[in-house]
Amino acid sequence: MATVLLARHGETTWNRSGRVQGWAPTPLTDRGHDQAAALGAALASTADVGRLVSSDLRRAVETARHVARATGVDLETDEGWRERDFGCMQGLSVTDLFGDHPEYALGQSGVAAATARPDSGETVIESRDRVLAAWERLHADLTPDETVVVVAHGGPIRLLVGSIRGYDVVDSILEIDQDNCAINEIVASEPRVVRQNDTSHLPESLTVDSETVA
Repeated sequence: MATVLLARHGETTWNRSGRVQGWAPTPLTDRGHDQAAALGAALASTADVGRLVSSDLRRAVETARHVARATGVDLETDEGWRERDFGCMQGLSVTDLFGDHPEYALGQSGVAAATARPDSGETVIESRDRVLAAWERLHADLTPDETVVVVAHGGPIRLLVGSIRGYDVVDSILEIDQDNCAINEIVASEPRVVRQNDTSHLPESLTVDSETVA
């Protein structure tokens, strides 16, 4: 049966400083590179990876390159797996964004926040539609017994996992944790989530939580 392994990127400089990344070309920290190397080693030793897809944003590509080196699989990118575009809010601290702009805070404004669009950005709903379209493209391309690794971001992974598990868009973001370089396993034929936010492959020193918005 076909399997999709979704992994979040490694820790970035803006994760560490608590800033909203969106589509910013933020690099991995040294810890992020170590996380990505551990991710690649784990995937190479436990999965017969036949294909590797990544968001085209810098932090995802830097992470995926570690996976490519470890598995020997060529890297391809798909912008459909990008994080939500926060537009003019990109670069703000998480506290400033959701504290000063509660209209974007799902925990405060609920479904209304999912339809609020920052200037030059996209709504959570639009982001979910883009991610689900990327999933459908990938799913339609799968061959029997193929294992595909997708390196993406916290938001897209939450939205896809939540959709498969029957969550609404608000609960998908608020109730599903995604740590840096965590693995999520989906049996694609059903589809069904059989592993979620698994960081057991990371040494304890590399499992420090990062901000959840990117």
